[in-house]
Amino acid sequence: MLVAFSVTPIGAGDSVGDAVAEAVRVVRASGLPNRTDAMFTTVEGEWDEVMAVVKQAVDAVAAVAPRVSLSLKADVRPGVTGALTAKVEHIERVLNQG
Repeated sequence: MLVAFSVTPIGAGDSVGDAVAEAVRVVRASGLPNRTDAMFTTVEGEWDEVMAVVKQAVDAVAAVAPRVSLSLKADVRPGVTGALTAKVEHIERVLNQG
């Protein structure tokens, strides 16, 4: 499955970058395939392992903020691996046929 999520600290001041960096650190340490962009971090793996990483990322932000907002979108496709890169590669192939 792919899970795209965004964790936002609330009530921890104007700058959220340091807290968000801690969440991304948790994701990268998980060893699961992942990608971070300006809006979301996407993680690929099995349900239980991906959700555990999301929870750990939320906990990392909650350690420095009294409240945490979590936005999550999931693509649940049992047995499919490599979707994190395959979806983008497909789009690039189509665009390059132009």
